[in-house]
Amino acid sequence: MPDTQRLASDSATQLPADLQQLVHAIQSLPETQRAEILPLLDRVVESTGRRRRILTLVQDALSQLRLDMKYLMFDLEATRRERDEYREKLED
Repeated sequence: MPDTQRLASDSATQLPADLQQLVHAIQSLPETQRAEILPLLDRVVESTGRRRRILTLVQDALSQLRLDMKYLMFDLEATRRERDEYREKLED
């Protein structure tokens, strides 16, 4: 029972609602059945957390990429303006 309580309390705010319901349903099972299911539940909870962390990392990387692209576009436009100014000076 301590394991399921740990799962329910430590990651309740991080787990999806349907997984929280599963944890509570498993807590209500008899000890023998719970002991068989707990290792599987632990793996599901771990993989859910891992997927959430990966998704967060991907979202952060995409945000950084978008920002980098904006900086590059700004730099490209500035370079083009400078090039055009130098061309005008050379033609004069």
